[in-house]
Amino acid sequence: MRPNLKWKESVRERVYDLAFKPDGSQIIIAAGQRVLVCDAKDGTIIQPLKGHSGTVYCVAYAKDGKRFASGSADKSIIIWTSKLEGILRYTHNDAIQCVAYNPVTHQLASCSSGDFGLWSPEQKSVNKNKVSSRITCCGWTNDGQYLALGMMNGVVSIRNKNGEEKVKIERPGGSLSPIWSIAWNPSKDEHNDMLAVADWGQKLSFYKLSGKQIGKDRTLNYDPCCISYFSKGEYIVMCGSDKQVSLYTKDGVRLGTIGEHKAWVWTCRVKPDSNYVVCGCQDGTIFCYQLSFTTVHGLYKDCYAYRDSMTDVIVQHLITEQKLRIKCRELVKKIAIYRNRLAIQLPEKINICELSSDDSSTMHYRISKKICKKFECNLLVVCSQHIILCQEKRLQCLSFDGVNEKEWVMESMIRYIKVIGGPPGKEGLLVGLKNGAILKIFVDNPFPITLLKLSTSVRCLDMSASRNKLAVVDEPNTLLVYDIRTKELLFQEPNANSVAWNTQCEDMLCFSGNGYLNIKASNFPVHQQKMQGFIVGYNGSKIFCLHVYSMSAVEVPQSAPMYQYLEKKMFKEAYQIACLGVTDSDWRDLATEALEGLDFETAKKAFIRVRDLRYLELISSIEERKKRGENDSELFLADVCAFQGKFREAAKLYKRTGHESKALSMYTDLRMFEYAKEFVGATDPKSSRMLITKQADWAKSSKEPRAAAEMYLSAGEHMKAIDIIGEHGWGDMLIDIARKLDKAEREPLAKCALHFKRLKHHGYASETYSKMGDLKALVELHVETRHWEEAFSLVEKHPQFKNDVFVPYAQWLAENDRFEEAQKAFHKAGRQSEAVKVLEQLTHNAVVENRFNDAGYYYWMLSMQCLDIARESEEQSTEMLQKFDRFQHLAELYYVYRSIQRYTDEPFSSHMPETLFNICRFLLNNLTKDVPPGISKVNTLFALAKQSRKLGAYKLARYSYEKLQELHIPSRFLESIELGSLTIRSKPFHDSEDLIEDMMCYRCSTNNPLLNNQGSVCINCRQPFIYSASSYEVLPLVQFYLEDGISDEEALSLIDLEVPHTDEAEARGHNMDSGDLQALRIGDDLDYTEEDPFTAKMSFEQGGSTFVPVKVSRSVLRSMSRRDVLIKRWPKPLKWEYFRSLLPDVSITMCPSCFKMFHSEDYELLVLQHSCCPYCRRPIDEQN
Repeated sequence: MRPNLKWKESVRERVYDLAFKPDGSQIIIAAGQRVLVCDAKDGTIIQPLKGHSGTVYCVAYAKDGKRFASGSADKSIIIWTSKLEGILRYTHNDAIQCVAYNPVTHQLASCSSGDFGLWSPEQKSVNKNKVSSRITCCGWTNDGQYLALGMMNGVVSIRNKNGEEKVKIERPGGSLSPIWSIAWNPSKDEHNDMLAVADWGQKLSFYKLSGKQIGKDRTLNYDPCCISYFSKGEYIVMCGSDKQVSLYTKDGVRLGTIGEHKAWVWTCRVKPDSNYVVCGCQDGTIFCYQLSFTTVHGLYKDCYAYRDSMTDVIVQHLITEQKLRIKCRELVKKIAIYRNRLAIQLPEKINICELSSDDSSTMHYRISKKICKKFECNLLVVCSQHIILCQEKRLQCLSFDGVNEKEWVMESMIRYIKVIGGPPGKEGLLVGLKNGAILKIFVDNPFPITLLKLSTSVRCLDMSASRNKLAVVDEPNTLLVYDIRTKELLFQEPNANSVAWNTQCEDMLCFSGNGYLNIKASNFPVHQQKMQGFIVGYNGSKIFCLHVYSMSAVEVPQSAPMYQYLEKKMFKEAYQIACLGVTDSDWRDLATEALEGLDFETAKKAFIRVRDLRYLELISSIEERKKRGENDSELFLADVCAFQGKFREAAKLYKRTGHESKALSMYTDLRMFEYAKEFVGATDPKSSRMLITKQADWAKSSKEPRAAAEMYLSAGEHMKAIDIIGEHGWGDMLIDIARKLDKAEREPLAKCALHFKRLKHHGYASETYSKMGDLKALVELHVETRHWEEAFSLVEKHPQFKNDVFVPYAQWLAENDRFEEAQKAFHKAGRQSEAVKVLEQLTHNAVVENRFNDAGYYYWMLSMQCLDIARESEEQSTEMLQKFDRFQHLAELYYVYRSIQRYTDEPFSSHMPETLFNICRFLLNNLTKDVPPGISKVNTLFALAKQSRKLGAYKLARYSYEKLQELHIPSRFLESIELGSLTIRSKPFHDSEDLIEDMMCYRCSTNNPLLNNQGSVCINCRQPFIYSASSYEVLPLVQFYLEDGISDEEALSLIDLEVPHTDEAEARGHNMDSGDLQALRIGDDLDYTEEDPFTAKMSFEQGGSTFVPVKVSRSVLRSMSRRDVLIKRWPKPLKWEYFRSLLPDVSITMCPSCFKMFHSEDYELLVLQHSCCPYCRRPIDEQN
């Protein structure tokens, strides 16, 4: 810190106080009975203000600069405007001691010996508060919320804006240590409000707003009169009875004297936002000082240490921008840094710090040694084991214990000193003297070595990385570079103020001067760019520059020197420069230049940097060729030119080396056909045709397909032309080609047909396939396009394609939900498994969708399908017959369950209660343990319970309700079932006699129970019941079997032998044969007296618990009337089934397709309703 007296002014009257206008342009001075307004630049008095009749003790300026106030011994306060006009006066009861403006509002605090007042423009009166002691000083906090008052009794009282005391600080000295000056730290960075208190107990203390002291008291050795902060709070200025103005840190560490005077200094203030300090003395003199803070710093490679806030040292890593603060709490005078050592000179000692670890990223220093002596020196240098002090001509070498080991006395003043490295304890120093001598000193050698002797003073020095070259900046700002061994001047450059060699490249240095940065490589011209400051280091591509007080690492691309080397074709040196740091485009230029110069090694490294795989592949291929013995540089250069786009040069080089084919393929690959034709000439027809083909390829790829197609046709490349035309859908052009082609050229024709198919030109495709004679492809075309009529007509002529047509036709029908037709088509095609599969899927869908009528029909169809397969395939016969039986059974179950489902799920039923009753019993009698999917036992039992109740079968109803209790019942039936099961108990526990009589066996006349767990057979004779397929009543039919040896044809002829008499016909009725339907019409009033042989067979051959079928002989067959017999004429391999009617008065009709029996009246009604059999859906007019 160096103070510089800017101006001095004498006013001949004691100066008690002064204040700066907030913009720093004026100073208000309390001098005698006047208030003086001075110019801050030179101290000229602008105007004296008169208004007080007593000595003016205090002045204060408002923060906004619009007004200021003065307080006097005449007990009055005057408010002045910035235009120097008095606008208001108010008084206290005692002399005014101090005034202070609130920094946020215009509130003014004025303090006297006995009280203090708070005034603001919006108030009419001044609020005054009594105090117990005389107030000597006051000050507001930064936010204007609190006012601190310093008093004669050693108390600091902190009040709020209303004057109420919030905190009271009592100093230990009491009234013996009166508070004389206080100041709040104005810094915005501090977290807490900090109050500096100076008392006449000669102490300086610091407090928080809460009243808690910060640190210990600082002893001053004089009575302080005024304390004042710099604008940012970094320093304190203080003055008093020692007749000095002193500078302190914000923590109270004394840094030095600003000015010494002949009388007490009563007041001192710092100009806002500047380094100017103004003080006023008892003898009426006013001084203005400018403080300049010198930079104290040290640099070693990329580690920079500098002084901050006068007492701290900050170590900064210039590359990583890491910073470390070392607090010394004393004035830092000098700093030196070298490797892991840091030396800090303080007023009374030197601290030697050492890095605590070798890892540069941690950056933690600890004090390893202290030399507790006071030293005076101009320069300080630290080595591994020594401290070097430089004082004018003398150099002293001290060990870390403070022992003076060596001393060198120079012939002239030392201007520059630098450690240039070396082993620990033997480092070398580079020393430049004022007389121009440049010396090299080793710390273990008492004799300096003279390197050079210049004619002018040395300003800056540096030695190259290999210690072979020396750069010097002399007094006239000339840079001189010498060869150390030969002492020869290599070159010199003007306008230099500092110089540094690159630590990574021997031939590069940089220097600064006149606002420019200059970079010089080898003997090439200097490259310049604008930059302010001094160069202090040069490492790789980073230049360390000191500008004013800040050090920065500037990244400088080394492009200029690299290009200088490239111009001289010095590729390896250019690569070394590029490694220090250049842009990507510079790397690419280096790579390209090296490649053209055939320095493949350098080119390869440079292309790796820019990650250019294309060129790396080229270099790799050239290296492989060189290994194989190729050494034609012109051919390599031709490849390089081709890669770079210099095609004409490449072609010339290819021709010169005898590789014309390479030039031709290069031109064709690049679609430069005109150049290629020019290169080839008109002599080679083969090459010309090849060129046309390639040109067509190019036209195709460059979105000119029509031109390409025409070129291909002219070159005879039909396939390629067809592809292009087909891709673009030019049908007319394609059919022209197809018609011109010979039918032997099958491949192009097939390709044409494929394109026609894709373009939906089916007529053209058909024409092309016909021309080729490809019938299979023609069939496939008709199938693909769904032209079934053409396909069927083709199959009629060529039956071998039956499968190719009917199978896709069936699949198409199935896809269009025409499953029944699909099934028939599969059947036609002989694909029985697919036909069955379609039916199975249809059946499954019908069950899932609760279409039980359809399910029954599909199961019947499945059974008939299985019968067909059994007839055609002996191997599958047994399995298919089993399936036939199962599907027939399921068909009947689903057929009857449809009625139950409609009754339970739909609001109305078309069936009579008796019919539903019979259906439910039939279903329950025929259900096994495995209930088929979709059939609900609950629905069946529920329907049976309700119908039983209606018809008087109460016992059966109760049984049904009991069975329901064992099942899981849906919630919609729950209430109804629970109610039914309760109310049925009020009915008698037996069934209606009429219902039981209806279950009589027509073979053994046994009355059967309404529900039979043995199935639909008689419990006595085991004869199966034959049911009507409409009302499900038991029909008066008994099945009989033929004795061995009687064939179906013989049996039929025997039964047909009988020719009844006319009266017998009238008596018995007459047989109606309508088409294929068999119907019995028998008279009502017939009375048989003659014994029937069939009846004899039924009664006398029955016995035991197993079923004994009724077998008839030829004689019995002869005795039968054709009108009493019904025959199910099953196709093979099934046998025919024979049934004899025992009640001739009942008319029965059998469907000739599904062989289901109906009461004739029911059947006729159902046929009228549906126009087909209700079971197998055979249309009534269809022939069987």
